[in-house]
Amino acid sequence: MSQFQILSFPNDDALVAAAAAAWLDAIASTTATGRDFTVALSGGRVMRKLLVAAGSMAAARAMDFKQVQFFWADERGVPPDDPESNFRLAHEALLLPAAVPENQIHRLRGELAPAAAAQEATRELLQVCSCATGEMPTLDLVLLGMGEDGHVASLFPDDAVGTANLTAVFLPVFDAPKPPPQRISLGHGPLAAARALWVLASGRANRPRFATRWPPQAPVPWRKSSSGVRQPQFSRTLLISELLFLEILQLSEMRPNSSFLRREDNDNFAAL
Repeated sequence: MSQFQILSFPNDDALVAAAAAAWLDAIASTTATGRDFTVALSGGRVMRKLLVAAGSMAAARAMDFKQVQFFWADERGVPPDDPESNFRLAHEALLLPAAVPENQIHRLRGELAPAAAAQEATRELLQVCSCATGEMPTLDLVLLGMGEDGHVASLFPDDAVGTANLTAVFLPVFDAPKPPPQRISLGHGPLAAARALWVLASGRANRPRFATRWPPQAPVPWRKSSSGVRQPQFSRTLLISELLFLEILQLSEMRPNSSFLRREDNDNFAAL
């Protein structure tokens, strides 16, 4: 049974606190069964806050990340020590402070040519998340931010090539509309196959173009990646700041009782 939700929070701190707590709960639930938890991270301001919060909460709970396999939803075409690197962000915010073992860190090789990096990333993900021929690897959780144009990972709304490719595990990106133009992105297939996909969005910068792409028929990448899922149960959740939530409602002329839009109390997030 599929589950789509939008959860609004009064500010970024409340958003990341709820997401971090829910993530740690999911890790504990999965690892209690003896299975590693697999997650794909992204970059951005809110993601950094989330990773720092998760590290602090884990320490308070006396938890560690020794049964978590870390992947990335996308990476810019830069070396791992570059300030623009999504890996560097995660390394500084969580992986290094939490002493995550290197064999659990499966970074995207932004220093390689995009096609080669995508091929290597595909091989590594399939080694950890094995699947039948023709099926997509299933990550437990994909954590995404959202750009002001509605893009997630490095899947951009007006990218006809990327939109048409539904079979690639990772996609090389050569002409992204935002610098740097060369990137690597998780494909639509693994995003759709993930057991849970959370999009964290906040700030006025996300408002103008995102609102025009908000109706259910609009080609927003995160909505496309929620279709065709073969999992019997999956969740797709947009976590959003209160101010942005209200402004999107006003601009898109939608109402909270829309069949697509369901505003939930924050406490319900614990049940995802």
